[in-house]
Amino acid sequence: MKTIVLGSDHAGIMLKEQIKSYLLEEGYFILDKGCYTSESCDYPDIAELVCREINSDTKGILVCGTGIGISISANRFKGVRAALCHDVKTAEQARKHNDANVLAIGARHIN
Repeated sequence: MKTIVLGSDHAGIMLKEQIKSYLLEEGYFILDKGCYTSESCDYPDIAELVCREINSDTKGILVCGTGIGISISANRFKGVRAALCHDVKTAEQARKHNDANVLAIGARHIN
């Protein structure tokens, strides 16, 4: 069973929860690193919690308002290749051509 580590700030919590539900239905093991309420929190802290779990068998998904801040924060960690993607095509390309292991999403900018 593949493990996906999830994390979001307060702006991305609703989308994170939707992603979590979908991935659980698909049979993934989910490790949710927060946040857990809509109370304001700092996205760099969440990015760190997620990125410390990334390895060759574990991928991650990070969500914030735009996806920009959380992807920048994630890319500070050794071995993490976070890609801000806006649709399926950019996500596929990031994985295939850039070996991205963390997907960053902007909750306020994606359908």
